[in-house]
Amino acid sequence: MPQLVDYIRIPNKSPMFDPAWAEHGYMDAAVAQMEAWARRQPIAGLSVEVVRLPGRTPLILIEAPGSDPASDDTVLLYGHLDKQPEMTGWSDGLGPWTPVIRGDRLYGRGGADDGYAIYGSLTAIAALQAQGAPHCRCVVLIEACEESGSYDLPYYVDHLAERIGRPSLVVCLDSGCGNYEQLWCTTSLRGMCGGNLSVEVLSEGVHSGDASGVVPSSFRVLRHLLSRIEDEVSGHLLPEVLHAAIPDERVEQARTAAAVLGDEVWRKFPFLPGMRPMREQLHELVLNRTWRPTLSVTGAAGLPALSDAGNVLRPLTSLKLSIRLPPTVDGQDAGQAIRDILLRDPPYGARVEFNLEKSATGWNAPAMAPWLGEAVAAASKAHFGKPAVYMGEGGSIPFMGMLGAKFPGAQFLITGVLGPQSNAHGPNEFLHIPTGKRVTACVASVIAAHYQASQAGLTRGVAVDTNAAADSHDHGCC
Repeated sequence: MPQLVDYIRIPNKSPMFDPAWAEHGYMDAAVAQMEAWARRQPIAGLSVEVVRLPGRTPLILIEAPGSDPASDDTVLLYGHLDKQPEMTGWSDGLGPWTPVIRGDRLYGRGGADDGYAIYGSLTAIAALQAQGAPHCRCVVLIEACEESGSYDLPYYVDHLAERIGRPSLVVCLDSGCGNYEQLWCTTSLRGMCGGNLSVEVLSEGVHSGDASGVVPSSFRVLRHLLSRIEDEVSGHLLPEVLHAAIPDERVEQARTAAAVLGDEVWRKFPFLPGMRPMREQLHELVLNRTWRPTLSVTGAAGLPALSDAGNVLRPLTSLKLSIRLPPTVDGQDAGQAIRDILLRDPPYGARVEFNLEKSATGWNAPAMAPWLGEAVAAASKAHFGKPAVYMGEGGSIPFMGMLGAKFPGAQFLITGVLGPQSNAHGPNEFLHIPTGKRVTACVASVIAAHYQASQAGLTRGVAVDTNAAADSHDHGCC
């Protein structure tokens, strides 16, 4: 906990939000802090290295030898240390770089997303060794570019391919949980595409009384373009290329998750009084945020502050679009399709530009092996006292798709501490401390079960290296 408190104080924003990250030195400060802590951990044979490829964000590589020297079976544990920007709206006494502990919550940017990952991973391994419980070789990767789309990570994965080996279990601690009472396992992650849409109609602003009715409003033209891709009444996205069939298993898991959560499916968000969610059926809301495409406008330019807005017909309106995609939709294809739709036949001949900044394909988990299903169930019962729950997540973790392609025979345990009101990326982000401890204990239990399964020959699928990492150009952010 003291390490996480110190880590929150460091404003090591991801490169997308701090292009001068190398000069500012905050990323190096966070790396140095985690590296120093990792080197002090009581884990036999532990090696810790900061790997730096030219022109790229650093990566922490940690290796812990397995209990059986004759086995090369590997567990890969993943997390990231870069952060989202500050965001406005923090409550009194709280702030992105001001760690505050109130009750069971540690407030501040990056504690839950995803600073705790390195501490949880190594604590789980150290706990096993302290109790004499054998484990397979463990490799921990902590990247510094995830919130910008992990565009540096494929190069590190290829550069370190021999040292990573062929993991049969991948553990990711960068996901969410539906409540703080059970272990939640992520079964899918949405992809995304997005960029800046700009409409320009004049070389400079003009008197609105003189020009309106003659010059088309750039805002209206932009609104017209958005209607090509979204039904503004229902929020349904219109292009078929953005949709995918939802597997029956995921529908049933959504029903189960909705039954567990009840109205918390939507009440976890800070709705204003009188507001209601987009659907009445709870499992449909779960499917909306995990398997259906959605559009969000996350930024704007060309709009003066209300106090500065005069009677001027503005020359330009720009919006930043974020489109979430079903897990099985190709991010590159979707991004190109959106670009083609928006740029086709510009209304009134307006100058329309769409800069596609990022596109990432999502991830749908492979079928869970019996040994892992049993291990997850036992871990949740032991450390939470309740059964595990399976549900997709609405965000993106580019690393998962990358690893799924590179090691198709691996099993995945994707979990996390981002539960109700934890508000990753927004104001008042917090880590629920008891959940962090219980998730760490569950990871230790699953790693122990993995060793037993490995000894019984149950962990080896067809983990073929497809060399997909460096060839991937998918970019997205969580």
